Amino acid sequence: MSDIPVIDLSQAPGEHAAWDRPAWFVYLWAICELLFITNAWQISSSLRVRVLRAFGADIGEGVVFRPRTRVKFPWKLHIGARSWIGEGVWFHNQDHIYVGHDVVISQETFLTTGSHRHRTDMALITRAIRIEDGAWVTSRCIVLGGSLVEQNSLVVPGTVVSGRVPQDAIFGTPAAVVLGQRWTIDRSNEPS
Repeated sequence: MSDIPVIDLSQAPGEHAAWDRPAWFVYLWAICELLFITNAWQISSSLRVRVLRAFGADIGEGVVFRPRTRVKFPWKLHIGARSWIGEGVWFHNQDHIYVGHDVVISQETFLTTGSHRHRTDMALITRAIRIEDGAWVTSRCIVLGGSLVEQNSLVVPGTVVSGRVPQDAIFGTPAAVVLGQRWTIDRSNEPS
């Protein structure tokens, strides 16, 4: 047996701590999200935006909202004018997400404002995300709570953002490098 404690997850506080709305409203949103936001039908972007606004999202004019997107709580989503939200983007916004105007968030990007107190009781911790005007978060990035992506910066595909991306920067993982050889050939028995 290990002396390291295991957190009893049945006792973890905060299951509904981020809701900020009555349960019926959250469940009604879940149905509307499935019908109008998450589905893959190529229905009108403006219809998606109208449904999000009806549930409290603050979305500017001319925003393009592609299919297969997810929004945890629309009342905590703020998007400036003319921004593009790519297919499959997931706003897991247990806290507020602020997206400026003329921002691109590309396909399959995951933005999450929540985490847990992993050393104590697994209680929910949330921190807002801010993406400033003109930024581009490219495909399949992960943006963590508390992050700031400053104006006109570009986050390269597959990057995890945890903190600040400076203004006008191209930010991301280092260029691909060779980590080793797939096949190792034992040449010790070959004649020299």
